[in-house]
Amino acid sequence: MKKLSVSVLDEKDEESVNILMELGLKRNVARTLVYLANADEVTSRSIELGADLRQPEVSIAMRKLREGEWVFVHDIKREGKGRPLKSYKLAVPIEEIINYLEGVKRQQAEKDLDNIKKLRELSHMA
Repeated sequence: MKKLSVSVLDEKDEESVNILMELGLKRNVARTLVYLANADEVTSRSIELGADLRQPEVSIAMRKLREGEWVFVHDIKREGKGRPLKSYKLAVPIEEIINYLEGVKRQQAEKDLDNIKKLRELSHMA
């Protein structure tokens, strides 16, 4: 039997996950992102255990994070047969990701305020 030591998300990390979810990220993406922000380079298995996600959830989250070019992925050759393990790490600092999310939210807020202004103008014309 093997022993495996993995870091897990703590209360502060859970709060970060909840905020990311309120900003519009899916639960599994938020948990994976927070886990990666606190780790150097990890395998998908470590993410599963540390972020309390199932393997398919990690795969989906990684697909989403790769779309944003926020993670590096590389294969780790295994001895013998079998599929190679994948190793992940953030490609950009977490601050850059937070800045991106802030920009998206600012644009959305400006668009919403513009629509409210137009609605007010239209209601005075009627």
